[in-house]
Amino acid sequence: MVMIMDFRTDLAVERSFSHGTDLPDGIEQHIRGNKISTVTEIRIVNENGENAIGKPKGRYITVDVPSFSTDFELLDGRLDMLVTEIRSLIPEDGTVLTVGLGNRELTADALGPEFADGIFVTRHISKELSRSMGFENLRSVASVAPGVLGQTGIEAFEIIESVAEKIRPSCIIVADALAALDISRLGNTVQLSDTGISPGSGVGNRRKEISSKTLGIPVVAIGVPTVISAFTVAKNLLDDLAYSLDISEAEKYKEYIVASREADLITKRAGRLISLGVNLALQPALTPQEMAILNL
Repeated sequence: MVMIMDFRTDLAVERSFSHGTDLPDGIEQHIRGNKISTVTEIRIVNENGENAIGKPKGRYITVDVPSFSTDFELLDGRLDMLVTEIRSLIPEDGTVLTVGLGNRELTADALGPEFADGIFVTRHISKELSRSMGFENLRSVASVAPGVLGQTGIEAFEIIESVAEKIRPSCIIVADALAALDISRLGNTVQLSDTGISPGSGVGNRRKEISSKTLGIPVVAIGVPTVISAFTVAKNLLDDLAYSLDISEAEKYKEYIVASREADLITKRAGRLISLGVNLALQPALTPQEMAILNL
C-alpha cells in the first residue's frame, strides 16, 4: 500500500505539531492562557522555519476556546484573551479597514460576511457627533465584505486594493473560514497572524495573497476552522481501524471537503466573537455592553 500526505490545513500550529516537540531551527513556540482559553504562538523567524512548515515568516497565534456549537458565554475569559492578542498585532493609531472574506450563501464559508456584519463602523461619524454621543475618541473603522469571484466577477484582492487606495488605512484586518487537519479543531480554534492570507488555500482554490507584501499595508488575518478535507477524515478513520489507504482509493477523496453538522452555529457564533474582539481591540474605551448597544 502507498500512503500519500496531501493534508490541507491553514493552521500553523498543526503544521508545527507534525515535528513533535523537537521544533526545527527557525521555529519558536510560546504557550500561555487562562482557565478558559489556551494560546499557542508560533513564530517563524527565518527561511529554514518557512520551509519547515510551509508558512511565511511572522507570528501565528492560535487561541483554543470552548466549542462554539455547544457553549457561547463570551464574557468568560475567551473574549479578553482574544482582544489582548488582536491588540498585539495592530498599530495603535489610524483608520482600520476590516474585510470579511467568503461566500455568504455557503454556510461553512460565511464566517467572513458574519464577521463584517458585526463590525462597529465609525469612519462616517464626525468628531462632533461622537462627542455628542459621549464617545470622544472613537477610532476610524471601515468594513467591506467583497464576496467571491463567482458572485462578483472581481477578485477580492482587487476590491480590497481599490478601497485601501481610497481610504488609506493604517492596517487591514481580514477574516476568513479556514481548513483544519484535526477534526476536533472545527469550531474550537481561532488563528491570528500578521502575515496576511491567501483565500481558498486550505481547500485547494488559492486566490491572490492579501498581505503587507502585496498591499504595502500591515495585514492581520483572523480565521476559524470550519472545514476539513474528506481525505484526512478517511485516513484518520482507517488508521483507527488499523487499515491502510491505497493511493488509488485516496484520490477520490481529495476534492471533497467536510463540514460539521453544527456549521451554522459555528459560523455565526465565531463571526460574532471575532467581530466583538476586533471592535473592543479598536475601541478600548468601550465595554462589551456599550459595544452591544452601539452596534445594534
